[in-house]
Amino acid sequence: MCGGFTCSKNALIALNILYVVVASILISVAVYGQASALTTLPIVGGIMACGILLILISLLGLAGAVKHHQVMLFFYMVILFLLFLVQFSIACACLGVNSDQQEMLAQQGWNSVDLDMKEQVQERFQCCSFKSRAIAPNATLDYPSCAVVDGNCCNHMTITDKCKCEPCMEKLKETIDYAFKLCGGIGLFFSFTEFLGVWLTVRYRNQKDPRANPSAFL
Repeated sequence: MCGGFTCSKNALIALNILYVVVASILISVAVYGQASALTTLPIVGGIMACGILLILISLLGLAGAVKHHQVMLFFYMVILFLLFLVQFSIACACLGVNSDQQEMLAQQGWNSVDLDMKEQVQERFQCCSFKSRAIAPNATLDYPSCAVVDGNCCNHMTITDKCKCEPCMEKLKETIDYAFKLCGGIGLFFSFTEFLGVWLTVRYRNQKDPRANPSAFL
């Protein structure tokens, strides 16, 4: 069996290696969520940012654990706790977003992308425009031509008012909802591993390194 100091050190090193894996999962899930909807979802992007930051923090944690460096471990502990709060909040926000809020965020994402990306969305989901084809007076068309997708939706029959592709929001609802729930669930689950890291760091930081001067403050 290992001693208390050695066990804490090894556990903290292993936990930070796990964080690299966790961060990779968070980034992959966020990328999948964005790609599946083919739009920019701001809250889902927050999960991706947490994943990237977690990789950087884990490197700091590894260095502090190996060296038992008090300053590194202090900053690591503080930043990790702040990341826990941010990630926990974003994950809860993803899980708590209702259909109206999802539509509002999707509308913001739709407005932020160019016509080429909108055309990809229309072709992939066989839809046209975001919510309505109606254009306000003196306004410009904010979506690509729907001639091709309307032809596909109508099986190349005569395109009429009764035979047109649905708006893209109708087709994206389930995909966007799934993306939010997936990112929120995984983000929430892994946020608690960060709280575990804070507790383990506090414990390890207060232990004395048997190789160091016994009279030194650790």
